[in-house]
Amino acid sequence: MTLLLSFLGLDWHAWFTVLLMISIFTVLLKTDLPTEIVFFAGMALLLITGTLSPERALSGFSSSSVVIVGILFIVIAGLVHTGVLQWIVDHLLGTPKGCKSAIVRLMLPVAGISAFLSNTTVVALFGNVVKLWSKKLGISPGKLFIPLSYAAGMGGICTLIGTPPNLIISSFYTKQTSTELSIFTTLIPGLFCLFIGIVSTVILSRLLPNRRSRGEESSDRENNMIYELTVPSHSHLVGQSFAESGLDEYLSFDDRDESRPRIMSIVRFDRAVNTNITREEFLMGGDHIAISGSVSSVLDICRRFGLHHSIYGSDVCPKYSYKTLISTLIMLGMILLSTFNVMSLLNSCFLAALLMIVFRCCSIKQAKQSISWETLMVFAGSVCLGCAIEDTGLSEIIANSLLSVCGGRPLFALIAICLTGTFITEFISNTAAGAIFAPIAYTTAIQMGVNPLTFCVALMISVSSSFATPIGSPTHLMVYGPGGYRFNDFMRIGIPMNFIILAANIFITTLVFPLN
Repeated sequence: MTLLLSFLGLDWHAWFTVLLMISIFTVLLKTDLPTEIVFFAGMALLLITGTLSPERALSGFSSSSVVIVGILFIVIAGLVHTGVLQWIVDHLLGTPKGCKSAIVRLMLPVAGISAFLSNTTVVALFGNVVKLWSKKLGISPGKLFIPLSYAAGMGGICTLIGTPPNLIISSFYTKQTSTELSIFTTLIPGLFCLFIGIVSTVILSRLLPNRRSRGEESSDRENNMIYELTVPSHSHLVGQSFAESGLDEYLSFDDRDESRPRIMSIVRFDRAVNTNITREEFLMGGDHIAISGSVSSVLDICRRFGLHHSIYGSDVCPKYSYKTLISTLIMLGMILLSTFNVMSLLNSCFLAALLMIVFRCCSIKQAKQSISWETLMVFAGSVCLGCAIEDTGLSEIIANSLLSVCGGRPLFALIAICLTGTFITEFISNTAAGAIFAPIAYTTAIQMGVNPLTFCVALMISVSSSFATPIGSPTHLMVYGPGGYRFNDFMRIGIPMNFIILAANIFITTLVFPLN
């Protein structure tokens, strides 16, 4: 038995980690269990079996990358509630002459904002505007929503704080080398891939479907605003259908009925998306209901039934004031302090979050509500799994296997890691993919005697380059319903985009960060 478990030089802890990784992949692909619960269970099993010590198993909660993500939620809340993001939307899009011009005008500001803010926040902000903008320009929303999601993802790779995998991978690199990376380490490779991505999207725009959003027929601007209603876990509506609760009397379930707010989709607590809602649909705690209607009608529904509401991801549509300027300066100060090494990124984020609260850019309640504890659990669990891959020797075994298969050619090994990372992140979160492949990429580079930073930067870009499936990114799911898409719509344009960005990634990363 011992001999069997020692096959390929792995002890039983390493084999357990392999089985756990496969199990996590399978559960995430085949079930609707919340991602944070899956990773929490994985963390618990690594601790209970002794595969990781308590200190290593819980190290994710003290990881600087996880803490930074948590603090950035507060900084973003300040920007949202003071109207900074809304100002950007109102002033940057303009009136392009055609579809291709519209794609460029949309993708550039979205990518720029996503380099510093959560891409889901940016997509939520621009989603309503895209519906109105496409109607004004006479362009099918299906031509714009996929480029919106792509731009948010590609913009995030331009900075370390733009997307969680960058923080996870950079944190691992810093731990191994004691060298802290700059917030703009990925800027040049990211901008190059973004440029290639925008050009490719424009060239491939004929592959984008001419689909209509649900509720597109409504012509009134206010009635086209999209709001998100949340069902509290303690609500009396839980377990009741729309008909039983009486909500069906205030909502329209038919595109032809414009007299009441139109229900568009429900995102369940387990992230399952339903766009075909009937009056017999049951409500559950944590459900997010997207509706299109006027401000007054939405507020009336929330008041009558005790639902929470949001507009553009905030509690109310923000108004511009002196706080808009203050929150902008705080954000710029955070970036500059980190860029010029006056403070570490962690310290500058803490300072920015503190100033957002001190200057009342967001209230303490809004700051607390902005933090996604589920997201932080996923990040902490990802770090824990990465520790297991490293501590059990799996990363070294896989690196040696790549070394053997690739014949000692670092470029081939880099392509293999990036290709695998891009494929995996089509089905699981990019944060998980980054945490799993970070020790493998680093160890492979060390074994081959080449620059590990090349492998780490290329990995950052590859795990955030998921274009071919709607489940590859949360932002893809966000635009899936409003864009009226089908599953294969993403594959038609996404598969060529995956290979284009992979080639661009390998080219520019090895040029900016030479292997030798």
